[in-house]
Amino acid sequence: MKIKRRTFICAAAAAGILASPQLSASGHTRPRVVVIGGGPGGATVARYIAKDSDGAIDVTLVEPTRRYYTCFFSNLYIGGFKAIEELGHGYGALASAHGINVVHDWAVGVDRDSKTVTLAGGSELAYDKLILSPGIDFIEDSVDGWNLTAQNAMPHAYKAGSQTELLRSQIMAMPTGGVYAMVAPPNPYRCPPGPYERVSMVAHHLKLHNPTAKIIIADPKEKFSKQSLFEEGWNNHYPGMIDRIGPDFGGDIVSVDPHSMTVTIDGEVTKVDACNVIPAMRAGKIVHTAGVADGNWAPVNAVDMSSKMDPDVHILGDASLQGDMPKSAFSANSQAKVCANAVRGALIGSRVFPARYANTCWSLIETNDGVKVGATYEATDEKIARVDGFISSTGESADLRKATYEESEGWYAGIIADMFN
Repeated sequence: MKIKRRTFICAAAAAGILASPQLSASGHTRPRVVVIGGGPGGATVARYIAKDSDGAIDVTLVEPTRRYYTCFFSNLYIGGFKAIEELGHGYGALASAHGINVVHDWAVGVDRDSKTVTLAGGSELAYDKLILSPGIDFIEDSVDGWNLTAQNAMPHAYKAGSQTELLRSQIMAMPTGGVYAMVAPPNPYRCPPGPYERVSMVAHHLKLHNPTAKIIIADPKEKFSKQSLFEEGWNNHYPGMIDRIGPDFGGDIVSVDPHSMTVTIDGEVTKVDACNVIPAMRAGKIVHTAGVADGNWAPVNAVDMSSKMDPDVHILGDASLQGDMPKSAFSANSQAKVCANAVRGALIGSRVFPARYANTCWSLIETNDGVKVGATYEATDEKIARVDGFISSTGESADLRKATYEESEGWYAGIIADMFN
């Protein structure tokens, strides 16, 4: 008779065969994992722990929103290549297909001594392993004149959904010959090519509907991801429309006035019609509440994404301070699989494989003009370290650029299935 894996696990646990204890730290017969944050890191790790443990681990996913809108590919919505509905995804299959307890609430407290998470609704969740994947929050007043109270006048649109819709509507409402300004973020930040893909998508829209409009980028960084590729694309597709002001010309000395809709760069005041302020970033609030942040980010061990302050807490994606990987959806998804494998091994004694990581970031510059950058990584004692990498080249053929864009579409479909199906 063929014995199903789930039957074996239950029988082995009852007999004391497995390496993990029969009772979890919370006193339950199944160990408990609580995951906070339902994005590329959190949804992926919850799904992989649940499906590959075959019911041996109790998994709870805490996510306040009932529908997740991807920040990745949201620039294509701004450019008119996607509908907002295409970016929204629900959590139903995680519950129905994988038995994950999906709780739509805010996590507001973590007691690492008692191993409990407190929710805004008042309930409390016990855990044996806690996985934090809350993404980013903004550092208030990192841009002079801007804080979260100004986000409706000057949206950040770096958390997707209503902010993305607001920014697109403001761009569409710009007067003929108007000015769009972006205040770009300092390093490190979510999605290194993201602001510059956004500029490309805004330029694409303006080229079609408002061709005499201008784009100003106030940038505190000397250089940025895929810079030569973006600048080549801007010169080819949007000549004379985009003006990037770097730190050599005052791009790091910026203030904004949401009431007068002005941007001041090194003392020069410019009236703008739409302004996208992307502030400096840090790990989501729950990481700081849990006491596992060192400054703005959460240091982790490269081998399993566990906190350097608590081995039973893991931090994934944008919130983690892990080494060479960029803060991207691909990175978070890759880290989630390593973490899931390690957590299953710790809790039910399953085989743990060596940590391997990968990332690719695609960007669309104009219709069928896609570029990419990526790398593979390994876990060292010090950090997640880059092994090798690749990047698109300037001067590539139109056919290759189109194939790169089509590859990105395939990746989007794949990661959404990996997260939610």
